[in-house]
Amino acid sequence: MERAPALDTPVLIVGAGPVGLTAALELARLGVPVTVLDANSGPREEGSRAIVLARHTLRTWARLGCAAPMLEQGVVLRRARTYVGTEELGCVEFPRAEPGELPLFVNLQQTFTERVLLERVAREPLVELRRESRVESVRQRDGGVTVGVSGRGGTEELAGTHAIGCDGARSEVRRLLDVAFPGSSFRDRFLITDIRAELPFPRDERRFYFDPPSNPGRQVLIHPQPGGEWRIDCQVSGETDVEAERSSGSLEHRIRAVVGEHPYELVWLSAYRFHQRLASRFRAGRVLLAGDAAHLMSPFGARGLNSGVEDARSLAWRLALVRRGEASERLLDGYERERRGAARENLRVTGATTAFMVPPTPLHRLRRTLVLRVPPLRRFVDSGTLATPAVYGAADGLVGRLAPSALVTSAEPLRSGFALARSHDGTVLLLRPDEYVAAELASSAPFVVEEALLRALAIWGGRC
Repeated sequence: MERAPALDTPVLIVGAGPVGLTAALELARLGVPVTVLDANSGPREEGSRAIVLARHTLRTWARLGCAAPMLEQGVVLRRARTYVGTEELGCVEFPRAEPGELPLFVNLQQTFTERVLLERVAREPLVELRRESRVESVRQRDGGVTVGVSGRGGTEELAGTHAIGCDGARSEVRRLLDVAFPGSSFRDRFLITDIRAELPFPRDERRFYFDPPSNPGRQVLIHPQPGGEWRIDCQVSGETDVEAERSSGSLEHRIRAVVGEHPYELVWLSAYRFHQRLASRFRAGRVLLAGDAAHLMSPFGARGLNSGVEDARSLAWRLALVRRGEASERLLDGYERERRGAARENLRVTGATTAFMVPPTPLHRLRRTLVLRVPPLRRFVDSGTLATPAVYGAADGLVGRLAPSALVTSAEPLRSGFALARSHDGTVLLLRPDEYVAAELASSAPFVVEEALLRALAIWGGRC
């Protein structure tokens, strides 16, 4: 086992988006100092961007003390309706949360999500956020990483035990590591319009239209958002220009097709081309990639931000154990194995949705036409499978699964605040306990660990 590095040396995180901030808070919760470097002068205060927050993401943020304002502000999704033209094909009702349980999905503008995370970071003494800090170089040395940074004060070098690239789709960290980012980009774009309006639609459902009269041959997706806002995503040709849409009146036509004669206020307008990409590796020594820096997937199913938060959660506990000398650097190999596997599964699911929405071949187009137009085949309509937690190594039973509850019969505390435990069926577990769970561990009495507090992770054999 390698000699533990100095515990006052921080982990360096590049990127102050939701994934980078979550990683910083997870590490700080485990006693690890963090320096977050961000090239921008401040948060990006515009647009909805990633809006669908899944229950497992909200659980992570609840543990970090961030979820309450998100839940207070967010719109809880109850159902999803799918149409072809103006005919409803079906409606999926999401299970209602039990008392005391978090909702399955919440819609919330990313602007608000980032604001809450930043407020929490500002209260965390172990996290330093440095704005206008552009990463120019990454150099690894024995026992640590040195990152060259340029900013208003000139250039400097910062030392860390490890570095995490959470700097998005155009990741500079990934480029500096010379990590390939293979995959594909799609020819069509989506025009995103955030509007504020009083519409006669339920505020708790999303609507997906295949081949609507206002956008023949393509799609329109409508999501409710807090503050009386609605998000309208229109599939458009790859050559579509945002400002041309505005000046030509095409944008007005598209919005009126949704809102009718109701007055509205345009809040934000943008366009994106979606991608399906996977970094060739997530780890290069002491430098790791997470979130969009590691994987890009089409947004249908809301798997981008949610899987990025899973990346942060999976990586933080590993780094904490390695830094404290309770595990070797080999433990970080498990991060790449598990999270690349999860990314491949997300890419498989979103790829199938994309192939249905944007048929790449005549055979795909024929299949979609038959599914949409022949009633018995409509159960195969794919408008996006919303995010679910990744499962690692299904053949290993509980390994990598979120456990609804597990009766723990013995536990051995570790110096980091983690604990090794054994459940009633003999499964070896690594617990990340909250304070009241730690108290129960100390009492050595059997107890039930709730889902939000337990990840069943095998650590026997050579996994550490």
